[in-house]
Amino acid sequence: MKPGERRKALTFFCFWILDMTPDITTQIKELAAPLAEERGLSLVDIELKSGGGTELWVYLDAEDRGVNLDECAEISRELGFLVDAHELLDSKYRLNVSSPGLSRPLSDLKQYPKNVGRVLKLRYKSGDEVKKIVAQLEAVDANELTVTITEGKKEVTEKIAFESVIEAKVIPQI
Repeated sequence: MKPGERRKALTFFCFWILDMTPDITTQIKELAAPLAEERGLSLVDIELKSGGGTELWVYLDAEDRGVNLDECAEISRELGFLVDAHELLDSKYRLNVSSPGLSRPLSDLKQYPKNVGRVLKLRYKSGDEVKKIVAQLEAVDANELTVTITEGKKEVTEKIAFESVIEAKVIPQI
């Protein structure tokens, strides 16, 4: 094998190994999802933050109810044990398990049905442009959201494909 060919083969091999090794957040998701599902919850998101120390944030939700503190504590204990056993994080870390709360955007279609009737701030793609609206969520199905937009005294109902939603946040009403 010529030197140039050997370098190409080694480069290919190294990239192949990197592609075969899932990143840490993917591995943590694979550990956390079954723990959530056992309790009737779904895994919404995982964030790994570093700065003044490593923080692992795990967000859980349920389709028809809230997430309680006991569930978060149980999952935190079990997930912490699994992360340590699999040696996924090199150093000390802080594990935070919680519901997403109202300040986090909705990121999973499973989160939408329990928010029917609430007002959302939506950013979505419509053709080549990005639209921003405030609308009431009326219905959700497997592929789209139905929202009502109030324009003055007129109400307009619009259907938005879920795949075109960039961000949706619930606006708390008092």
